[in-house]
Amino acid sequence: MQILFFGVFFGIMGLFSFYIYIRGLQSIPADSSLRHAYSIVFWTVALSFIGGRMLENVLSSALSDLFIWMGSFWIAAMLYFLMAAVALDVMRLVNHFLPFFPSAVTNNYPQAKYLILAGITGLVGFLMLAGHINAVMPRIKNISLSLARKSARLESLDVVAVSDIHLGTIVGRSRIDQIVDRINRLDPDLVLLPGDIVDEDLQPVIKQNLGEALRSIRARLGIYAVTGNHEYIGGAEEACAYLTEHNITVLRDQSVKVGDTVFIVGREDRSCNRFNGRQRKSLAELMAGVDRSYPVILMDHQPFGLEEAVGQGVDLQLSGHTHAGQLWPVNYIVDAVYELPWGYKKIAGTQFYVSNGVGTWGPPVRIGNRPEIVHLRLNFR
Repeated sequence: MQILFFGVFFGIMGLFSFYIYIRGLQSIPADSSLRHAYSIVFWTVALSFIGGRMLENVLSSALSDLFIWMGSFWIAAMLYFLMAAVALDVMRLVNHFLPFFPSAVTNNYPQAKYLILAGITGLVGFLMLAGHINAVMPRIKNISLSLARKSARLESLDVVAVSDIHLGTIVGRSRIDQIVDRINRLDPDLVLLPGDIVDEDLQPVIKQNLGEALRSIRARLGIYAVTGNHEYIGGAEEACAYLTEHNITVLRDQSVKVGDTVFIVGREDRSCNRFNGRQRKSLAELMAGVDRSYPVILMDHQPFGLEEAVGQGVDLQLSGHTHAGQLWPVNYIVDAVYELPWGYKKIAGTQFYVSNGVGTWGPPVRIGNRPEIVHLRLNFR
């Protein structure tokens, strides 16, 4: 399944890259010496992610990290180069039937194409820089909620929820240290990690000893997590074992009462069937062992089927996965797929919060939204 996932992903990347390459090459004068340099630089960058991942599997090194970083930025840059190339092709098509290009373009078309290429490249470069700065500066999202249960021993609970960290080559030691520091400064009673803690490959996590940063998270009532699709892409058993070794309790279709105050229900990620052929338990099965006189918090990585939590009387569901699209305008696709792509919603007596995550998958870039650490003040009444 992992081979199929990456095969499709890299195949699509290759097609888009080739289209962008051809359009860029056509913008450089035929007699220019830059055409050769352009080809070398373009394909070095465009193939660097694939090369870096292959090299990392053989020998993880500074060179493999460099290629992965370069290729990760290319994934985001490719999106915006693709949008620009398609937009220009549409404009050219319209201009063919209804001429509207100004004389500044038509009088010296080769020069105009070259200047447009330079301008688009500069703009995309600026977007990558601004998007990266945005991606490494998570905000604290403060939310106060009331949960109607009388059995809770405590009157309130301070919870920090951090989804989609994506630990690995891109989200490395400096990033996770920053995230853990922000969590600890909030002084939470409880820390919840609703999936995609680890990116596809566990080896960079082990190499950088990122588990030690997780071990330094401080929470009086513990740290609980669930699997996400990326734990399954890279190998859920290995990832969960590593997290458990580093002070994270991974709930895999399990429930636990915490602090004689709240029940936490953790669902296995819905992708488990695709990767290991095993169906996750229904929420009804999981709720059978829960004392419903207590508040119930459900962690389910992918926010599908919200009505199931409503039907089972869950008080609060926490999810992630969507990244709110991560890169504009992908957010419009995400909005069309999910009933709640990001943020808060209440349906009947069940409250939902879908986080856009604190890390990034693929490009270390966010455009159109900021990463977040969710700080929940839960009041029981």
